[in-house]
Amino acid sequence: MHQAVPVTIPKLRWLLGKATAELGEKRLADLSPRDVYAWRLNVPEGHRFEATQALRQVLNRAVCWGLIDYNPAKLGVPNPARRAKEKRPFETWVHVEAVAARLGLVYGTMVIFAAATGLRPSELFGLEQHDLDRELGVVYVRRAFANGRIKNSKTRLSTRAVPQQAKAVEALDRLSASDNPILFPNARGGRVDFRIFGRKHWRPAQSKAGIDPVRGLYDLRHTYATFALRAGVPVFAVSRFMGTSIAMIDRHYGHLANDSREHAVALLDALAFERAVDAPWTSNPSRANALSRSYSKPHRTRTNRRVDVRWTPTLVLVAPTDNERS
Repeated sequence: MHQAVPVTIPKLRWLLGKATAELGEKRLADLSPRDVYAWRLNVPEGHRFEATQALRQVLNRAVCWGLIDYNPAKLGVPNPARRAKEKRPFETWVHVEAVAARLGLVYGTMVIFAAATGLRPSELFGLEQHDLDRELGVVYVRRAFANGRIKNSKTRLSTRAVPQQAKAVEALDRLSASDNPILFPNARGGRVDFRIFGRKHWRPAQSKAGIDPVRGLYDLRHTYATFALRAGVPVFAVSRFMGTSIAMIDRHYGHLANDSREHAVALLDALAFERAVDAPWTSNPSRANALSRSYSKPHRTRTNRRVDVRWTPTLVLVAPTDNERS
């Protein structure tokens, strides 16, 4: 009865099969946390977290329907996520472009576009020509292609508009006009298959370019996050563009935003002390009224000082009005 996209149901059945193979003969009311704990330890580490999550999901429904009083897969059964694979972003654009040059026009453009937008491989393979808005300078992520199937984005975060930086635009401009609706088609005009592309094109191109260690396709997404945070793009913006949570960005890349605290303090001080503030949310210079002060200390004369905030181009002068000066 689980409502999900077709590709999810077989995977869920496969994961639950690991539980039913060992626990399937037990009555639901007799299933204890000790049973689940012992079973979990026998599940291969690569699938242990997901298999336990699937069992928890099913038993949650049993609790909701009053078949059991509590979930025996949760009580006293910790389920820590497996350690994430090491992320190996490219160090510079020179490395990305060196690999792209060995992939040919279409695949090379696709790789540069991936590193410049942070799209997931499945989202990249699902792109179509009409997803590009060259006037607004964005690409709309509406669908993904994986396991031979197209599926529409199912969450608010995954359906999004991603700004195209100059690297992405320049790469797209090299592509010839085509009647194929697919933005990055394979040699036969169809959609790129993740495994085939990785095995036949992606890894060999890195070897020829002297990339060591060889990166995975997802490392292009990690490259985007790394470059964005190093450039000073706010974590909130990075999370929106990548279609993921701020918590995930902070967990995996937070160490790269090492100047965020100092930057936040500089902006707040600039606003409080009526200095020139580089404000990302304003488009035209404007004057803002300073907060009135209730204490009787004489005003000190402060000079307007610019604050280095990197990612925002617009300077806004925050200063008292003529009436307040008098």
